[in-house]
Amino acid sequence: MTAQKSLSQRAWAELMLLSLIWGASFVSIKIALDEVPVFTSVAHRVFWASLVLWIYVLVRGIRIPRSASIWGAFLVMGLLNNAIPFSLMAWGQLHIESGLTSILNAATAIFGVLVAALLFSDERLTPNRLAGVVIGFLGVATAIGLENLARVDLRSVAQLAVLGGTISYAFAGAWARVTLSGLPPQIAAAGMLSASSLIMIPLAYAIDGAPAFDLSARTITAIGYYAVIATAGAYLLYYRVLSMAGSGNLMLCTLMVAPVAIVLGALLLGEALDPRAYLGFGLLAIGLLILDGRILRILRPTP
Repeated sequence: MTAQKSLSQRAWAELMLLSLIWGASFVSIKIALDEVPVFTSVAHRVFWASLVLWIYVLVRGIRIPRSASIWGAFLVMGLLNNAIPFSLMAWGQLHIESGLTSILNAATAIFGVLVAALLFSDERLTPNRLAGVVIGFLGVATAIGLENLARVDLRSVAQLAVLGGTISYAFAGAWARVTLSGLPPQIAAAGMLSASSLIMIPLAYAIDGAPAFDLSARTITAIGYYAVIATAGAYLLYYRVLSMAGSGNLMLCTLMVAPVAIVLGALLLGEALDPRAYLGFGLLAIGLLILDGRILRILRPTP
């Protein structure tokens, strides 16, 4: 396993900022869903975010690819990384708390390791990774409550929908590795969001009907936040943090997002989570830290 970069103060600051942005996105989505249907909320998210990113690309003069194969890859990426997970998680948030959604969302890294081990020969499931995956799944099971999975109701199905979104994210990561490596990340983000807009706008119109624009200021603010700041802006910030901190340290962002969403959900929406959700998150956090090797390096004696 490669050594992780040490974090500068600036890298720490931007890592924490990204965590705050993504953590608040769960609450803003929940707010918008009070007035906007699920598929329309997702269509707003991907369309306005893609528009902002294309403006950024044009201002920076980044070359736009014209290959049909690349745009086909964008279409699949938009489906796996935006249309499917955004829709599943938004629907899930109709029936579960935003804080619990953020906890289950952290399982993306667990499924990412499993999908990579299945598809790539250089991503073997080592004993350390297997231990992290097992503990992570134990955390997810604890947060959900196995007894809830024994019965079928909206709450249990909503939690499974959120987990379905994390599985889609995992396959999106594998697809990006195969088809989009070498592309400027801003182009990859703008391309997949444009492709997902082509999917979500007709789907939203067919299922939800024509979008309403006479929305409350609260809803417009929530949509503007999760589309412009928590999607377009967060993608740009994500790649900055990735270059400064490295992929291993980005695991810390995954762990910091959930506490932000839990606190904001309590303060702004009056949400309260079952204590087992916190226990489940603790186990999931341990699993993630084992996956990236952080705990093992702390426990390993210095020679």
